[in-house]
Amino acid sequence: MGRVVVILIAVLAVLLLVGAVTLAFLPIPAPSGPVERVIPNERFLSR
Repeated sequence: MGRVVVILIAVLAVLLLVGAVTLAFLPIPAPSGPVERVIPNERFLSR
């Protein structure tokens, strides 16, 4: 049972490492256009 747990932890660690390396070297483009959000008036307190 202990050997199975060690193997699962090792596989999980390798997957996390591969994911981190992929995100570090993957060319993610910046947004190409402006982002506009409409905030409803109810979110602001009337004073």
